[in-house]
Amino acid sequence: PVLHDIDVDIPAGSFVGIVGHTGSGKSTLLSLLLRFYTAQRGHIRVDGQRLEAVPEAAFRDAVGLVPQEPYLMSASVRENIAMGRPGVTEEDVQAAARAARADDFIAALPQGYDTRLGEGGARVSTGQKQLLAMARALAGAPRILFLDEATSNIDSATEQRVGEALAALRGRVTVVAIAHRLST
Repeated sequence: PVLHDIDVDIPAGSFVGIVGHTGSGKSTLLSLLLRFYTAQRGHIRVDGQRLEAVPEAAFRDAVGLVPQEPYLMSASVRENIAMGRPGVTEEDVQAAARAARADDFIAALPQGYDTRLGEGGARVSTGQKQLLAMARALAGAPRILFLDEATSNIDSATEQRVGEALAALRGRVTVVAIAHRLST
């Protein structure tokens, strides 16, 4: 066991940062919140309902995750942003890219949204992968957005732009950001 005696209340629409050193339990807490693990003791509730009682498909539709090391398919930018969401429209994809501040670099790619990224996103930088992962998460219109060191490979100017984009979500989306640095 890594986590002991934790009691947290995160109001809907708030922005919460979970900061700590390596090994402090940040990733374990995130895995519990995402239902990757089941709590051995205690309960996690979402909107007053025990997490394990929420149908998994409904829960997955309600959350977005931007991991530290996102995986991209050997597909187009558009397909990577819309991944796994058949109802996402072209307008949704572009709006998500703008919200994630990825639209400028996408426009500079040889075929824009039609540019194929190569295996694992080989044709874009690590920071650009994180921006595409942010766009992917936002394209699903999540109620809860989890960021796991999501800006660790982005330059400070782009990180500031992403921060502005996240600020625009305040009150509408609950954001839980995991980070090593308090400034993040």
